Amino acid sequence: MAHPSIQDTVLDFPILIGDIGGTNARFAIVVDSYAEPREFPVVQTADFATIDEAIQTTILDQTNIMPRSAVLAVAGPVDGDEIDLTNCDWVVRPKQMMAELGFSDVVVLNDFEAQALAVVALGEEHLEKIGGGVAETTGSRVVLGPGTGLGVAGLVHARHTWIPVPGEGGHVDIGPRTERDLEIFPHVERIDGRVSAEQLLCGRGLVNLYRAIGKADGKDAKLATPAEITGAALERRDDIAMEALDLFVTYLGRLAGDLGLVFMSRGGVFLTGGIAQKIVPALQNGKFRAAFEDKAPHSALLADMPVFVITHPMAALSGIAAFARTPARFGVETSGRRWRSR
Repeated sequence: MAHPSIQDTVLDFPILIGDIGGTNARFAIVVDSYAEPREFPVVQTADFATIDEAIQTTILDQTNIMPRSAVLAVAGPVDGDEIDLTNCDWVVRPKQMMAELGFSDVVVLNDFEAQALAVVALGEEHLEKIGGGVAETTGSRVVLGPGTGLGVAGLVHARHTWIPVPGEGGHVDIGPRTERDLEIFPHVERIDGRVSAEQLLCGRGLVNLYRAIGKADGKDAKLATPAEITGAALERRDDIAMEALDLFVTYLGRLAGDLGLVFMSRGGVFLTGGIAQKIVPALQNGKFRAAFEDKAPHSALLADMPVFVITHPMAALSGIAAFARTPARFGVETSGRRWRSR
């Protein structure tokens, strides 16, 4: 890959930055390379037919700052001039945005690529450690987050540059391991005959797991939403919910350990998103860490690998802002993902 020049990487201020997930979209404007991002209220994607309408109504109509550039991180693979979101009906059309919203430069990243950038943009005050040793300063890292779906991305350091590695790791296979797993998995809802990690490790995945436990045991699983299940489990008032959350953190630990091995994440494994933040007590009860480290013959390696929960509510925006201010600091490949009018 040829190294771009500073002129090729620089973005014109002000810059609209956005983190667009399946349920929520978060926006801010970076006025210059020194200013903190000016954040706007969180947008519910279901409230607007298109992303262009959401940006016009909730951002551009509410400020006299007119962004010249935009850096958007979206939940889905970036491919072509029409970018579909995986768990949302919005379609990002950069050329149309430039024509109708006035941008002269649009960069579109994967949402978990932005989460990976956030890992080096956030301070210790926004990290809750879940065991392990000391993170290596320039060690490789991996970030995963159960939310509307399950996002995964890596971050590697080379030639004095942090390079995010986007992907669709949330869709890897996940399977039973224990006798209890074998009782539950036949009742897990499948997509095209398979159980991917996202089928268990996201909001609807927690509901899927809760219902599967009820069916396996012949019990009435009455709760309907991730929030209800999480609340009942943490308050210890529903046995099925308690087991569902225990298994959720166990399966999350298994996958996080697998990804830690894939990336040899001596810089840490990072859990992000609202679900991880809400279940910190469950993540600290030992089951997550036991599953994370149970990777013979490399259990000792995993035991030393730190895990952190990112507690910043706008973590991805922090990562996008860091990139928007100084793109040359990061090895972000923008070929095929950047649209300019000049």
